[in-house]
Amino acid sequence: MAAKAGFLAVGLRLYPAFPGAPFYEVPAGSAASYDLQQRLNGEGVQVYDIEFVTLSADFVPDSIAPILEAANAIGAKRLSVCGDDPDRSRLVSNFAELCDLAARFDMGVDLENMGWRTVATFSDALAVVEQAGRPNGGALVDTLHFSRNGGEPSDLRTAAKSRIRSVQLCDAGQPAPQSHEEMIAEARSGRLAPGEGVLTLTAILRAVPEDAAISVEVPIGPSVDPQDHIGHLFAASGHLLDLAGNVERFR
Repeated sequence: MAAKAGFLAVGLRLYPAFPGAPFYEVPAGSAASYDLQQRLNGEGVQVYDIEFVTLSADFVPDSIAPILEAANAIGAKRLSVCGDDPDRSRLVSNFAELCDLAARFDMGVDLENMGWRTVATFSDALAVVEQAGRPNGGALVDTLHFSRNGGEPSDLRTAAKSRIRSVQLCDAGQPAPQSHEEMIAEARSGRLAPGEGVLTLTAILRAVPEDAAISVEVPIGPSVDPQDHIGHLFAASGHLLDLAGNVERFR
C-alpha cells in the first residue's frame, strides 16, 4: 500500500511502544524476515526506521540487541526512542550506550520529546543528545510533539544540522490538550493529515536541514479504508512540501 501511494520508505514497529501495544516480530534469519525483505525489494520500498523504545529508569540497552539485529536485517537506518527517566545522568548514559549498540548495526537513534514524558520538549531532547555526544544520535522532530510543547522553527535553525536526521509530519486542531491524558489521546488518535490543522508545518519544513528524512505519522481512524488513508496522506504531504519548497525530499 505504501508503494502504491507513492512512498519510498516505511517505518515499522518491532518493539511495543507501551505495555500491551501492538508490535511485529521479524527476528533476523527467520522466515518472516526473509519474506519481508523479498516484499520490500519487490515493491521498491525501504525501511527507514523502527520504533518504539522508552528509556525508563529500568532500561537496559543490551536488552534490545535482538531488535536492532532484526532491524538491520531488513535495512532499517534509525531507531526512535523517548526519554522517561528522572535521573538525568542515567538517561544520558543509557542513550549514549544505546547509540553505541546501534552503531554496531549501522543504525542511529532519534530521541523524541513527548509532553507527558520526562523529556518533554525538543530543546531538552536536543540537550540529552548533545550531552551523550554520539555521532549517530539525533533529536527527532515530530511536528505534533514539537509544536505542542513549545518548539519554534528558530529552534531548528539554531540546532546542529547533524542532530536533526528525522522529521515526522502530522497536523492538529484546536484547542491544544492541557492534561497528560489529553496529550496521549491526541498523539494516538487525534492527529490530522499535514496541512489540515493549525500547526506551522511550512515554517518547520523550511527550518529543518535539507538532508533530514521526512515521513508522515497519522494513525488511521475507524471505518477508514487503509489504502485511501495512505493515499490521502501522501497527497496532502506532497502538497505541503511543494509549498515549502521541499517536494524532492519527500519520503
